[in-house]
Amino acid sequence: MLRVEGLYTEYPNERGEIVKAAQDVTFTVPEGKLFTLLGPSGCGKTTTLRSIAGLERPRVGEIAVNERVVYSSAKRIFVAPNRRGFGMVFQSYAIWPHMTVYGNAAFPLQVGEKRQSRAGLRDKVMRVLTAVQLDHLADREATKLSGGQQQRLALARALVMEPALLLLDEPLSNLDAKLRERMRFELKRLQRELKITTVYVTHDQSEALALSHEIAVMNEGRIQQVGSPRDIYERPGSAFVADFVGSTNFLDGAVLGPDGGDGRYRVRTEIGDLSVLASEALRVQDKVLVSVRPEDVELTEARPSAAVNVWQGTVDQKVFLGEVVDFQVKLGERALLSRQHPSLRTPIGQPIFVQLDPEKCVALKAA
Repeated sequence: MLRVEGLYTEYPNERGEIVKAAQDVTFTVPEGKLFTLLGPSGCGKTTTLRSIAGLERPRVGEIAVNERVVYSSAKRIFVAPNRRGFGMVFQSYAIWPHMTVYGNAAFPLQVGEKRQSRAGLRDKVMRVLTAVQLDHLADREATKLSGGQQQRLALARALVMEPALLLLDEPLSNLDAKLRERMRFELKRLQRELKITTVYVTHDQSEALALSHEIAVMNEGRIQQVGSPRDIYERPGSAFVADFVGSTNFLDGAVLGPDGGDGRYRVRTEIGDLSVLASEALRVQDKVLVSVRPEDVELTEARPSAAVNVWQGTVDQKVFLGEVVDFQVKLGERALLSRQHPSLRTPIGQPIFVQLDPEKCVALKAA
């Protein structure tokens, strides 16, 4: 298990100003789980990963893996990166061009403190090359591998040490879109099969949603929300999380009062009165921002039987994307984005009914 507590990492930039890269960063990763630090560039996610690796020295905090403390400001402990025993894969795979696939994977064991017999070394290396499906290419020159194969080789080199913790910093960012998608499945399979505790850093929300057991969304050096991919997507805790993870429609509103309990409220918005769900208690007249995902904006040509959150609008724009069609629907002066199956073919300029499920309308307290 990885435990990170109260991590503060600050450093001066080229102008001498103090950059607050990580501010009170606290989280735990259970053994065998994949935990993702997700956020925009400059949010502190890579600094946090580098602090765990020992490549950055935080100002304050504590980091422990399986109860072994590798950094503690209070106890004055700092274990050097090469003595932490963590596996690391970064954006640049740093494959040794003069070595074969086997030589690259074997290198960490050959230079390690623990001496390996030739048979034992070959057994470990071939086992990990088999896991990443490169065993048939063991004798190939590393430079003759494709981008995806190089990425898997970098993973093999990190895994051969049987690390207590695997750290991945945007390892798929150099791959093209289709290969990146395929490698997500590959990474997920490997991590689940080998049950290695993993911290993954990315700015790609779809990558985070696809791979993670849990996600921490970061912004300006702080963790905004921690939760399962489904929780983060369906129950964002702030406007920043709702906007960063996927696309959403935001509606400004004011609370009219409770709407039957269980976190349901009635909210007055620019498109009309809405029945919504809130994760925290709201009071009458509280200003809120209502988040509704495009796939939760339901469109029908016939009036729905539902009694709440139904309006008649007009199709303003359509964009065909193959497996889905994005509709822009006008409700008065306001336009809502809706993601629908291509079987819905309502022409531009025609009337259409909009229905919003109250369970999918998330009210967030306005900042």
